[in-house]
Amino acid sequence: MKQQFIHPLSDVRSISIGEGSRVWQYVVVLSGAQIGRDCNICSHCLIESDVVIGDRVTVKSGVQLWNGLRLGDDVFVGPNVSFTNDRFPRSKQTPEKFLVTTIHDGASIGAGAVILPGISIGSKAMVAAGAVVTRSVPPNAVVVGNPAKIVGYAGAERSDLFDTTVPEAGMSESVTRVAGVKLYRMHRVADIRGSLTVGEFDRSIPFSAKRYFMVFDVPSRETRGEHAHHECHQFLVCVRGSCAVVADDGANRQEFILDRPDIGIHVPPMVWGIQYKYSADAVLLVFASHYYDSADYIRDYSEFRKLVGASA
Repeated sequence: MKQQFIHPLSDVRSISIGEGSRVWQYVVVLSGAQIGRDCNICSHCLIESDVVIGDRVTVKSGVQLWNGLRLGDDVFVGPNVSFTNDRFPRSKQTPEKFLVTTIHDGASIGAGAVILPGISIGSKAMVAAGAVVTRSVPPNAVVVGNPAKIVGYAGAERSDLFDTTVPEAGMSESVTRVAGVKLYRMHRVADIRGSLTVGEFDRSIPFSAKRYFMVFDVPSRETRGEHAHHECHQFLVCVRGSCAVVADDGANRQEFILDRPDIGIHVPPMVWGIQYKYSADAVLLVFASHYYDSADYIRDYSEFRKLVGASA
């Protein structure tokens, strides 16, 4: 059994500290706080009573963990990160219940970031140093700035599977690293009267469409999608402007740029899909194999990973 290490210059009132955890000098831990196994709480930190910390968490120096904070396993909190738990604080006025802020497993928060109360930061998300997080962050998202905006997804390599600078009239497709996802270069015809691109369902597009929808007038900071389907196939074409599509099968994650009307991507069932980085003029056209059914959607990323049997 690993022994705890509690520095003699710390003030630790809690008895719920896991095996192998280390609490360094000038740390104050109030009674009721829960700290998991193999954690490292660096010097000059404060942990209030209604705080729950998972296993293998690192909290660097100068961090105050206020009531209502929940840290999952393998979370990293950089130096001088500022958590909050009251949207409208007043001196000597305490709310009946503090807002709960949840930092999910594997997330990392860079030095000096500010986290507003009542939000969640998704699993394996990354918050850049100095970011001010005002809204919940999706799993795997990388956010920067004030207010924090999504600029990427951890582990999603940018994939340029076609050389779009070379004109091509014929139809072609490219297999990706994400299970079942293919990128298509559609048949394109150009002459002096203008250009035309075409796809045929159950031929060049690998399913029959039951519906379509278009996404437009999206502020560039917004992220859409963030779900998978049990049965529905989707085929996405950015007919104007550009946007990025992230596809994730639970084991592999890739990012694709749709910036031409003759480039499309097929996202089959049981693949997590995200669309973001919309240009101001972007129009995204999506064909779907099924009529709308809310029960076909998987909107929780942790549930999706369980369904596809993803390893940690």
